[in-house]
Amino acid sequence: MRKILMTTCIAAVTACTLGTAYADDLLKMSQDPNQWVMPTGQYNNQRYTALKQITPANVGKLTPAWTFSTGVLRGHEGSPLVVGDMMYLNAPFPNTVYALDLNHDGKIVWKYTPHQDPSVIPVMCCDTVNRGVAYGDGKIFLHQADTTLVALDAKTGKVVWSVKDGDPTKGQTGTDAPMVVKDKVIIGVSGGEFGVRGWLSAYDIKTGKLAWRGYSEGPDSDTLIDPEKTMSLGKPVGPNSSIKTWKGDQWKIGGGDTWGWYSYDPKLNLVYYGSGNPSTWNPRQRPGDNKWSMSIWARDLDTGKVKWIYQMTPHDQWDYDGVNEMILVDQKIDGKMRKTLVHFDRNGFAYTLDRETGALLVAAKYDPAVNWATKVDMDPKSPTYGRPLVVPQYSTDHNGEDVNTKGVCPAALGSKDEQPAAYMPEDNLFFVPTNHVCMDYEPFRVKYTAGQPYVGATLSMYPPKGDTNMGNFIAWNAATGKIVWSKKEPFSVWSGALTTASGLVFYGTLEGYLKAVDAKTGKTLYKFKTPSGIIGNVMAYEHAGKEYVAVLSGVGGWAGIGLAAGLTKPTDGLGAVGGYAALSDYTALGGVLTVFGLPNS
Repeated sequence: MRKILMTTCIAAVTACTLGTAYADDLLKMSQDPNQWVMPTGQYNNQRYTALKQITPANVGKLTPAWTFSTGVLRGHEGSPLVVGDMMYLNAPFPNTVYALDLNHDGKIVWKYTPHQDPSVIPVMCCDTVNRGVAYGDGKIFLHQADTTLVALDAKTGKVVWSVKDGDPTKGQTGTDAPMVVKDKVIIGVSGGEFGVRGWLSAYDIKTGKLAWRGYSEGPDSDTLIDPEKTMSLGKPVGPNSSIKTWKGDQWKIGGGDTWGWYSYDPKLNLVYYGSGNPSTWNPRQRPGDNKWSMSIWARDLDTGKVKWIYQMTPHDQWDYDGVNEMILVDQKIDGKMRKTLVHFDRNGFAYTLDRETGALLVAAKYDPAVNWATKVDMDPKSPTYGRPLVVPQYSTDHNGEDVNTKGVCPAALGSKDEQPAAYMPEDNLFFVPTNHVCMDYEPFRVKYTAGQPYVGATLSMYPPKGDTNMGNFIAWNAATGKIVWSKKEPFSVWSGALTTASGLVFYGTLEGYLKAVDAKTGKTLYKFKTPSGIIGNVMAYEHAGKEYVAVLSGVGGWAGIGLAAGLTKPTDGLGAVGGYAALSDYTALGGVLTVFGLPNS
């Protein structure tokens, strides 16, 4: 017994030591602005670079330094990594991964092409996108469309290990970028439109063994919620807090999927992420709050246990997924320094919470067109505290009947979808790519069949009344809940933003422009038309003493699904085809990485 205990203790200490070593290594690397070692830039999801070579004064001189074709003509929603002298990037299905040598103009060092069954394509909701690879422990991690998590040797591209996280025949797919933290690799699952009950998985970085899995719905044993210790708005959630808000066993096909971004606070050892829409889209078929879909989660990295949780859109009636990124920032709120989490939700409200306790600090509309709710109740003494106050006119759940609801703002794709915002610490401002789109929503009854669409609604999308622009790029003050400035864009801004220490903000447009604007004023200082529409995320790195900015172009995703998949019926693509029909006048399919730099003096 003594030997067994000793062996167990040694194994535990070794695991802890290795986990700390991995964490310290990646943390140190992520703080080096010459590299871009995580899909989000840093664990805090700020998408900020300390590089200063490219400035407001010289950004107008940027030119393409080199380009690289991925060979795939679907939506490119990710961004490359830069680790030392190597760049790593991947493509949409079949998710080919490339390792490029920056010392030799992006020469291909190795290439990995997964062998996946193409039958996974029809069960991918909104294009065959993938949001990037991750790095850690000398490996590149890819979450394939068929839910396989693959660990590749970063030097050779050879498979070190692989594990299947889900089952595509049941509608479960993989589109998210993994996150490596300590000795674990974190991934989620897609499939809310197929009745997939969402989860978050943590795998051992060395072996691929499942460390823990926390579901979005179900009994406390599945969600890893402690009824007495897990808090929501300052109170314990109580026993089986999820099951009580669903009718019968509906939670088993309840959605709440986890295909967005993940962030991590090393000091609190908490992983933050959001869960998506409840299934089906027809709210009459799932009475109740449908917890814990549409929620912000804080989980302990080592155990997966939930410290706190907050549901933003109870009983969602509009497909306002809560998967958008959680940006971690220490800032003053009402004169007091707080460890905050800032989240721009699909529902059109921007939330600022205390990331240690989950306390709700600010909730305000970040698009003036938002009309489905008047506000979020911020009175702790109110019975509706923390809930959006829904306007009956825009409810899609009317007196027990399915009713076609018109003029709902935002549309189902939200005031912002997964396209990540960025933070500028110098000005304490957030820069947000947004959708300025409304919809008509017609729910209908639908039956669940594993692996078949489980949507139950038909949509049409269009700009808000009186407007022609379908997007805005805004600067946001999260402490006050106010827009500082806003720039109109003809189409939704579907790319991720990048901020720089020199005072620039970069983003891409659906027509294909990479733009650089002044962070203080929003004035456009540079733009360049890339080969295809941009839904990728801008990143920066330095190589051989020179700063570069890079972005993937390749139109697609939900907004560009008409072009990507050749759809023409206005209500196809869950309503996006008609709303973005004019996009084909400005861009065409492509799959190209464009790397920009200043000309040599």
